[in-house]
Amino acid sequence: MSSSYNYNLTGTPHTIPPDRLIYHAYPVYYSPAPSLFPPLSDSVLAVLAPLPAYWLMSGFFHLLDCTNWAWVVRYRINPSSEVATRNRATRLEVLRAVLSQQAVQTALGVWWVTEHTQKVDHAGAMRGIAQTLASPLGAFEDAAAPLAYFLYWWFIPTVQLFVAMIVLDSWQYFLHRAMHLNEFLYKELHSIHHRLYVPYAYGTLYNHPIEGFILDSMGAMISESSAQLSPRQAMLFFLLTTCKAVDDHCGYRFPLDPFQHFSGATAEYHDIHHSPSGIKFNFAQPWFVHWDVILGTRITKQALEARRAKIKSL
Repeated sequence: MSSSYNYNLTGTPHTIPPDRLIYHAYPVYYSPAPSLFPPLSDSVLAVLAPLPAYWLMSGFFHLLDCTNWAWVVRYRINPSSEVATRNRATRLEVLRAVLSQQAVQTALGVWWVTEHTQKVDHAGAMRGIAQTLASPLGAFEDAAAPLAYFLYWWFIPTVQLFVAMIVLDSWQYFLHRAMHLNEFLYKELHSIHHRLYVPYAYGTLYNHPIEGFILDSMGAMISESSAQLSPRQAMLFFLLTTCKAVDDHCGYRFPLDPFQHFSGATAEYHDIHHSPSGIKFNFAQPWFVHWDVILGTRITKQALEARRAKIKSL
């Protein structure tokens, strides 16, 4: 959609020529509507959107769990019989706990969000970027306008999203690891989640309420604030993070699953962490495994099997 803003840059030495338009159209992903889903504001929608995403995605995997189709069974990480025999929490207990936690976290999120009512001057922001670029570009200063457009609409938002992922990963890795290393934290908080020796999709948020608040709610707030995400960026970030977390607990390794290829933190990677022999490894969640690699807490399925075989031979 064409923009109602068509700003020209005033010509000064090392700036964009006055006949160069800086803002010609919105990018394909952007809507100028005040809200994507009236009458809810984008800020409130960012908090609410992960709820249907969680249940739609986990519901899909639950349906697969209920089938015995050959093409599904071949991609299961663990036999379906192990879910009932090894897990120490019933599915109904998990369902109730997850719903309760989501209700509390959503209420906190709605209370915490800040409404953004001021209209953003996209053209002015891009004009400022272009003016900053014009002088360094010298003879290529005509490229400042399209470069500013690319930076403003594509590069900077992508970097912001990446920063939010890194901040969330760091927050969750060190807290998650601390909950395993500290006996009190593990016994009183994190052991609830590990009652699922064999994880499944809608058990993703099966946590102690305090752990859910510290690890998930606070992690989301800190990530969003650190990356200075707009409400719509936050909405995308929360949706992607929710889907990635559910995928990590789904119990399947589908070859065409995009989340399984985005990083090393796959469903199989996290399944190792839920197993008794891998519980001191693979703390990384939800996006990348860099902290596990740097701090020596990463273990592959092959290495874990070799470790088990060595212990049995002793």
